[in-house]
Amino acid sequence: MFEPASILVRTRIHRALSRPNLLMGADRELVLLTGLAAIILIFVVLTWYATLLGIAIWMVAVSALRMMAKADPMMRKVYIRHIRYRPAYRATSMPWRRY
Repeated sequence: MFEPASILVRTRIHRALSRPNLLMGADRELVLLTGLAAIILIFVVLTWYATLLGIAIWMVAVSALRMMAKADPMMRKVYIRHIRYRPAYRATSMPWRRY
């Protein structure tokens, strides 16, 4: 006898499709972008001070990005969506205020 209410259907979701895309514990694109900026700084100036400064800036940026990803791995995407929808949702003190 077939009882549709008592049968549970399970669907497997692959972990790689539901996890955020992180590199070194931070957002992948931002880590690569800060690394590129540090490398550009190093190779444009071509001094030992610029090399140390570029590596230091990159390490500080990656640590800040890791803290951001620890709080919310999708924070960059949420912020980009917030900027895109800003004209539609204007900050007003009351709903009946004139513009």
